[in-house]
Amino acid sequence: MAAVGLVAFGSSHGSHSFLTRTSSALFSTAMWRTVEERSSVRSHYITPSCVGLVGVPSDRSICYPGCLFNYPCFHKRHQWIWPVWKKYHCSCSGKDDVVIDVESDDACWGAEQDLLNSFKHMLSMDENSFFYGIDGDDEDVAALKDVSLLKAIVKVYCVSAEPDYSLPWQLRRQYTTTGSGFMISGKKLLTNAHCVEHHTQVTVRRTGDDTKYIATVLAIGSDCDLALLAVKDDAFWMDAKPLEFGPLPNLQDAVTVIGYPLGGTTVSVTKGVVSRIEVTSYAHGDSELLAIQIDAAINPGNSGGPAFNDDGDCVGIAFQAHDNADNIGYVIPTPVIHHFLKDYNKHGHYTGFPSLGLVFQTLSNPDLRKFLYMKPEQKGILVQKVEPLSPSKEILKEGDVILSFDGVPISNEATVPLRPGERIALSFLVSQKFTGDTAVLGVLRDGKEIELMTTLRPPSLLIPVHLKNRQPTYFIIAGFVFTAVTGPLLEENYFEDNIYVQMRLRVAAGFNMAEYEGQEMILLSEVLAHSVNIGYEDISHLRALRFNGIKLRNMQHLAQLVDSCKNPFMKFELEHSTLVVIETGTARASTSKILKEYSIAHDRSQDLRDAREQDVPNGIAVC
Repeated sequence: MAAVGLVAFGSSHGSHSFLTRTSSALFSTAMWRTVEERSSVRSHYITPSCVGLVGVPSDRSICYPGCLFNYPCFHKRHQWIWPVWKKYHCSCSGKDDVVIDVESDDACWGAEQDLLNSFKHMLSMDENSFFYGIDGDDEDVAALKDVSLLKAIVKVYCVSAEPDYSLPWQLRRQYTTTGSGFMISGKKLLTNAHCVEHHTQVTVRRTGDDTKYIATVLAIGSDCDLALLAVKDDAFWMDAKPLEFGPLPNLQDAVTVIGYPLGGTTVSVTKGVVSRIEVTSYAHGDSELLAIQIDAAINPGNSGGPAFNDDGDCVGIAFQAHDNADNIGYVIPTPVIHHFLKDYNKHGHYTGFPSLGLVFQTLSNPDLRKFLYMKPEQKGILVQKVEPLSPSKEILKEGDVILSFDGVPISNEATVPLRPGERIALSFLVSQKFTGDTAVLGVLRDGKEIELMTTLRPPSLLIPVHLKNRQPTYFIIAGFVFTAVTGPLLEENYFEDNIYVQMRLRVAAGFNMAEYEGQEMILLSEVLAHSVNIGYEDISHLRALRFNGIKLRNMQHLAQLVDSCKNPFMKFELEHSTLVVIETGTARASTSKILKEYSIAHDRSQDLRDAREQDVPNGIAVC
């Protein structure tokens, strides 16, 4: 059975198209619209088993294909079916498709929609097998007629093996996910970071092709949810035409998203308009970057697919949808994409978006502004806390008012101009910089204006959002399992039933700023029950603060302290004044037995084993 499609041509009554197979009809138009955009166009329903030619000659004698007329669902609605002309009457035998021309004015659209629903039901096909397209007469999408645009889009297949954060010495069962991507210059592919997270194998398939090719992941930007891929096989790039990037769209501009969402195997197209452009929370990266909101649905599998403007330029990448609303999707815009690619080309690897490294308060209250010696014409933001590891720590003080960034005035609401009539969050300006770049800050300190220069770098987080494809760090002694607190650990183990544990740990992290390089929050996650640790087996989910009186810096520090311990007892001080003490010789002798009993290969993660072999110093003293 041939595929079923809905192809819309222009409203001109002189237009016509000869369809030999449905697939050729779909790709002859090479671009699609959502069903909602239906005014003043004529639609053509295409069904299997027949073939026909549609035109509008002067003679309007009616001829219905018998294969369709036999279905009651069409017979009852024949008054809305335009004629398929007698001289082009087709036979069901030995043919593939038929074209039925249906008038699409507003008065009868409801009936048309019923007709389409009946059509789907009759053929037992899901809605993702239907397409809606545009004729070249439509100037808005004339540039998208080129079939090569579709050929530049790929389906991404990723086999992943995610770490088991509750049992950090092993991986979860591997699984396969699919997403979308597209070709760019330099024989590279772009997709979303979450499409290839924890990848063990990535393959891609071009639209219209039946061959999968092995892809290599060159860079992953977790904060901006972007990933750069490469395919070495030259056959993959044959006749390839990389997509060109366009400018940031304006509000109400039309945007078309193409990809491979779940529910079908063929390429899917949705269209909407730009409804908002602002700094938005990126769910995958837990970051705040520029994003485009559109009123088109973005479903699982759409991620990584390109978003086109009406000129055929790629203006972004689909990446997330709103959980609590329908038909609200988000697109990563080209400024973020360009930053990701320039970062990779500049450093040879991805370094991330930099930040000012501070927490600020808006200054909408007039009394607060007077208290800070601000003049009526002065606007800005109040520095509350500066990240200890940020270069800004050396020049900024709590209580400073930042008036401008690189000469751009900052409002009391922490916004800056974007375009005429548009404002955007200050973080957008910061995100245009790269790691190591400098910025000039106009600062009001004790009523005096000064200029300060700072260097920008990515934030140093106490609880990292992602492991960047590394395995979790763990250390086991006498059945006590210690691990570093990370975002994935909290989301996986302490999200529903133990949400209070996540809240407690995040509160302990405060502003989530590391106080020194390499700092980690260490957690005693569980105790593997054994006779040596009897009485402690119910202790879990508590932060480890000190070992034999020494404050713990990170997991490597803990492992080195335990390995070098010469005291007769090992004393672990946990939060809530919880104390764990175990005899040193007994602890060491029992560890190998416990590992064997629980089928654990090593007492520590690979990174800690490497550090021990390389004798990496961590500034510790022997206890």
